[in-house]
Amino acid sequence: MCAKVAIVYNEPVSSRYDLTQEGKAVLSVLDSVEAVHPALVELGYDVVRVPLVLPLEQARKELKSLAVDLVFNLFEGFGGYPETEALVPEVATEMGIPYTGCSSAAITLALDKAKTKAVLEKSGIATPRYQVLSPETLSRFHLSYPCIVKPGSEDASHGLSEESVVHDFTSLEKQVRVVSNLYGGEVLVEEFLDGQEFSATVLGNSECIVLPVSEMTYSLPPGKPRILTFAAKWEPDSLYFQGTKVICPAQISNGERERIAKTALAVFQLLCCQGYARVDMRLDREGRVNVMEVNPNPDISPGTGATRQAEAAGMSYTEFVAKIVSLALERNQR
Repeated sequence: MCAKVAIVYNEPVSSRYDLTQEGKAVLSVLDSVEAVHPALVELGYDVVRVPLVLPLEQARKELKSLAVDLVFNLFEGFGGYPETEALVPEVATEMGIPYTGCSSAAITLALDKAKTKAVLEKSGIATPRYQVLSPETLSRFHLSYPCIVKPGSEDASHGLSEESVVHDFTSLEKQVRVVSNLYGGEVLVEEFLDGQEFSATVLGNSECIVLPVSEMTYSLPPGKPRILTFAAKWEPDSLYFQGTKVICPAQISNGERERIAKTALAVFQLLCCQGYARVDMRLDREGRVNVMEVNPNPDISPGTGATRQAEAAGMSYTEFVAKIVSLALERNQR
């Protein structure tokens, strides 16, 4: 009898992202489901799909009714409620069911970008200077321009556009109000680094490997900030999508590659990540590696960052899925 695996994911439904023209990012979870399912079947598993919808208690009840040997976690949180992303590992842990990817604690920490940066700073890992601000607390601003204004707990580049990089108080005030109104509450303001941009995916539990590093490159008109906007990820006809390319493996020196990989591994271990996670980084003027974002639940649909890096390491998609499953089972056995 083959093991039974539940692919758990958020069913895309109408949400606040529809108001910001960002609903297509929510739909991307279906690409992961459509790729992971046949890979698991190829590996010999009996697979069932479990789409979750609100209300939250209904989703919890459905998870607690699962009779499976493993949960393959593709759940990205309910649309407009990023804080719910930790739901699946939380419930799976309560039930004692093995699950893929990071723990609820690691996901919850990474969702709070400011708190994550505080943890990085305390451990001596470079990250851009920052403040958490709201329209009411803008008078406390004390960073150096240019700055970048981000939602405090979103991923998938929600809320990022060319207007996100600000050079004066007027544009700062405007962008803080826009982001606060659209995504709720306080926002993260960072000093903007314009150096080379990299990402690295770490695989493992107690013993880890860093997959080949990717570099994000930009060919944009003068004056356009070199950032991975929402359009760069999700709008193929946009200037940013066409002017943003990924090179994997990154064409960098062995020394640079080692520094980037060492930083990614240190972050993975510091945040108690397990299974797999992606770390996004940029170089500052001194060439130091600065951590920009930590994603303990990255998109693994074909063609995305983590998958591209796995392919560069010589893995087929099915082999990548098999590795994710084996890490989940290894952790459970321990």
